[in-house]
Amino acid sequence: MKTFFRVLLLAVLPMMVVAQDAPATASALEAAEKAAGAALAAEANATADAKAAVEKVSKEELKTALDGHVKEVIKGIEAVQVAAEKFNAEAGKLSEVAEQAKAEQRKVAVKSSEMTPITNMMNKVEEFTGAVEKLSETAGDVKIAAEEVLTNKSSLPRFYGTFWAIVPPIIAILLALITKEVYSSLFIGIVIGGLFASNFSVMGTVDKIINDGLIEAVSGNAGIFIFLVILGAMVALINKTGATVAFGKWAQEHVKSRAGAQVATFILGVLIFIDDYFNCLTVGSVMLPVTDSKRVSRAKLAYLIDATAAPICMIAPVSSWAAAVSSYAEGTQYSGLELFCRAIPYNFYSLLTFIFILGIIFLKFDFGPMAVHEKNAIEKGDLFTSGGEVDNGIRPQENSKGRFIDMLLPVIVLIAICIYALLYVGGYDGAETGFITAFGDTDATVGLPWGGLVTLVITVIYLIARRVISFKEAMKSIPEGFNAMVPAILILTMATALKNMTSALDAKGYIAFLMEDSAASLANFLPAVIFLVACGLAFATGTSWGTFGILIPIVVAIFPAESELLFIGMSACLAGAVCGDHCSPISDTTIMASAGAQCDHIKHVSTQLPYAMTVAGLSFVTYIFAGLIRNPAISLLIGLVLTVGALLIVRTFGDKKAPAAK
Repeated sequence: MKTFFRVLLLAVLPMMVVAQDAPATASALEAAEKAAGAALAAEANATADAKAAVEKVSKEELKTALDGHVKEVIKGIEAVQVAAEKFNAEAGKLSEVAEQAKAEQRKVAVKSSEMTPITNMMNKVEEFTGAVEKLSETAGDVKIAAEEVLTNKSSLPRFYGTFWAIVPPIIAILLALITKEVYSSLFIGIVIGGLFASNFSVMGTVDKIINDGLIEAVSGNAGIFIFLVILGAMVALINKTGATVAFGKWAQEHVKSRAGAQVATFILGVLIFIDDYFNCLTVGSVMLPVTDSKRVSRAKLAYLIDATAAPICMIAPVSSWAAAVSSYAEGTQYSGLELFCRAIPYNFYSLLTFIFILGIIFLKFDFGPMAVHEKNAIEKGDLFTSGGEVDNGIRPQENSKGRFIDMLLPVIVLIAICIYALLYVGGYDGAETGFITAFGDTDATVGLPWGGLVTLVITVIYLIARRVISFKEAMKSIPEGFNAMVPAILILTMATALKNMTSALDAKGYIAFLMEDSAASLANFLPAVIFLVACGLAFATGTSWGTFGILIPIVVAIFPAESELLFIGMSACLAGAVCGDHCSPISDTTIMASAGAQCDHIKHVSTQLPYAMTVAGLSFVTYIFAGLIRNPAISLLIGLVLTVGALLIVRTFGDKKAPAAK
């Protein structure tokens, strides 16, 4: 193409001159302009054809394109090549004109006043040269990608990007609710996902389950597993000091009522905002003896733990969740943490959950299956209703040397060092990389194990120096803590493997298609739709982090950066992820809450589900108002009124047999 334009310049330059032989020059100029015009017109047509072909199918779409669609793209590229051949034909004509121009140039002298048309023509030619070169590169890339799709398309699962992509987690959820057994339900879901992803190949299914499922789950969650083991060791260590028993005795003396025990649990859960795993284990171990003494059922304790773990982390700027969300929030004019903070006032599920908890505590009533558990706890002293205590391997021990500070100080040190570790991993230096930037760039799966390990070493040294426990006892705490975390690690591994199977089937692509298809018609109601989609996805997959990782890029692409709907949509995505995670029996946070309260996992899920679904319904209605009003204060006030009103209605017309808490 460059060679052609050099010929064009050579032809046009002499033909544009005007000298003594004006008729000959004018004739040459007219011929050159005619030939150049025809060539440029052919080039323009080629450009339009190529642009249409390139825009028709992007590289991302090529991954899931159908055969016919891709073949149309190739035909479009071939049309560009045909147009280029016509362009070259015009170049040949210009070459002939150039020869004539050379002959004329020998006869005439150039007038400087006639150079302007020549310069303009040169500039125009150079402009089209760059455009044609870029067009050729793009068209070539698209054609190669299209041919690769046709070659490799047979390797895609037949259920890729369809409704069947979300069938494996749906089956796992239904089996968990029906059989009340999590491990086998998850495993069956993984097997079905492997069959779909391998097109029902036996060896392919085994390969998918082992390599893409379980091994990938373990390697991807290694940091979380390390942090879990460290937290388990910390809890076992603190229990050996007798500090938990000491605090329990102190709380039993100062907390005088069931309502007081529940409020204390709620406050402690809100204060431990750095990470939901740590929240679940610490609040459970500390408050369990207090709530037991006040006849609060284990199911109610598990709900209080679960309802303050993920929800408080989702509205706390200094938390592992904030760091995770910030890493997904690219593509806007805001930093990740800034976008997270501006979405907090619209996170209605978290905020209304706190209002709901305080409401049922101070109004002194329960409903649904929880009312049965609370009735048995109050009237019979039966904290479990059916079954018994689920042993998590950690038991508080009496120790005359233990003091409340032996529990409080490690918790404070852990929070402080984890915050520092998250900043360190994020590159904080106080100058170029500030606090907010560092938190936006941090990796919680690295920072939390980093902070946890340092805190564990400091705690062991501190307790041995105080002679509260011996070195041998301290070392025994590590395997005890690991044993306590084995069920959570196992279920988290299997839940992540199930998520990997749905990813191999492009479940997120199917969800994105449903959301984008409804975006145009729903307009201001889209935040409410996003909330429902996030709830369903998090419930099916059991992961809130994976849910907002899928949906946040879609949300920031749907809403303009200057619109308040961006923050409402972002908060709806985060709130829905927490809500679905809160309700799901395969959620890691739900599992940790059951472990912290030493409560049967399925009973915890069944008793808290009516509470979580009530707040979810109230949040959905509030998001409808928020999309229309676009004011956080007024929207939250509406949500507050709706929540209080719903509680009063349920209390008035609910189960009359449930006893009032004292």
